[in-house]
Amino acid sequence: MAKATDGDTAPVPQRLLAAATRLFAEQGYDRTSVQEIVEAAGVTKGALYHYFGSKEDLLQEVYARVLRLQQERLDAFADADAPVEQRLRDAAADVVVTTIENLDDASIFFRSMHHLSPEKNKQVRVERRRYHERFRALVEEGQRSGVFSTATPADLIVDYHFGSVHHLSTWYRPDGPLSQQQVADHLADLLLRALRP
Repeated sequence: MAKATDGDTAPVPQRLLAAATRLFAEQGYDRTSVQEIVEAAGVTKGALYHYFGSKEDLLQEVYARVLRLQQERLDAFADADAPVEQRLRDAAADVVVTTIENLDDASIFFRSMHHLSPEKNKQVRVERRRYHERFRALVEEGQRSGVFSTATPADLIVDYHFGSVHHLSTWYRPDGPLSQQQVADHLADLLLRALRP
């Protein structure tokens, strides 16, 4: 078994998640064994099962950690003391940037979520729905106050934006012509243009 180097001082759960993320991205979830994950992390199977009940739990956590980060940031934007248009734009751009920063995690999850048990799949959907509902509440706040048009239902606006976000892994390239912030700004601006009265 590969041993962790002295310089690898990251906590065991982080090492396991990093190894799983890399291997799932390179080989696919279904073609990655628990043994490969623990060897890459420099730990034992016992350590993996101490922190994660199964390989499926690792897959769920790969996405859940990104979603937790995004929820925390969205809550901060939504609660900020700023006009609703600015809060929505900040949130819309942030979800693009944080998705690009965690592109492997997002692409692994959307490619492999069918491997999750119905119960785990439901848990993830509940958390994602919570995020989308908070985002939609910003759209609705702007529509109620007359800042945004009510011509398009808020649900459709949210689906439009997140459809773009969920497909970033199919086309975004770090060495492409646009930086992650430029992509985020363009998509946020498109969203706000769609909402103008």
